[in-house]
Amino acid sequence: MAVPKRKTSKSRRDKRRTHYKATMPAVATCSNCGEPCRPHNICSNCGHYNGKKVLAVKE
Repeated sequence: MAVPKRKTSKSRRDKRRTHYKATMPAVATCSNCGEPCRPHNICSNCGHYNGKKVLAVKE
């Protein structure tokens, strides 16, 4: 069984993990109400998608 001979230092461990970072989600503006929303998703504020009313939202 392969076992490391020495403890991996925090510096070496963190250098390996530099690419595991969170990315900001893409944000678009709703064409109907102008609120920020995710692209290719129904607007949670007004219920429109692609210029059409898709979801009835309580006001």
